[in-house]
Amino acid sequence: MSNLLFDPIKTQASVTDSVIVGFSGGKDSIVTLDLCFRYFKTVKPFFMYLVKGLEFQEKMLNWYENKYDTEIIRIPHFEVSDFLKWGSFTLPDLNVDIVGINDVYEYLRQKTGLHWIAAGERCADSIVRNAMIKKSGSIDFKRGRFYPIAYWKKQEVMQYIKRKKLYLSLEQRQIGFSFRSLAGSELSVIKELYPNDYEKILKVYPLAEAGVKHYELYERSEKNG
Repeated sequence: MSNLLFDPIKTQASVTDSVIVGFSGGKDSIVTLDLCFRYFKTVKPFFMYLVKGLEFQEKMLNWYENKYDTEIIRIPHFEVSDFLKWGSFTLPDLNVDIVGINDVYEYLRQKTGLHWIAAGERCADSIVRNAMIKKSGSIDFKRGRFYPIAYWKKQEVMQYIKRKKLYLSLEQRQIGFSFRSLAGSELSVIKELYPNDYEKILKVYPLAEAGVKHYELYERSEKNG
């Protein structure tokens, strides 16, 4: 692994010694979190949930809290407000206020007293992210954002996780990324691996089960031939 990959975070650490870190439990956020604890004096991680207190997510969060002797701030994902207001997976409630990602960032900055936010976006993720990082560089001064692994490839991310013996959750290994949506294909995996948590999800989003049944009856069968 080239030492050049660590140049962005070394530069970022010269800008400030304190950072907020977005942590999803996915492979990119795992490496980002570990790097931040290595290079910054003060690190405040946060985790956005779709359903509060899912056991498989709490297991992962507790592992990293113990490793770094820290507390991971848990807050609802900003998409939750859309789901609840417009009834994407449950009955609509028009009294719910819509929350955006910038509202989340402002809340975290006020709560922690810190300004800079580090996240695991990489150029290789997509054309959109490549263009975004190409425009700002690994330090986005306008938005107060750091991208410590901006120029890493997936293979380098996985090598780092293996070398550092970092915790990779079962659903991450099964579906290739951390649980992040209520799509039928993702929830079907959660249903199989964590049935108790699946029932918790349906209590909040009962209509999500329709997507799971559609996936299992039609899409999954097509994939399996």
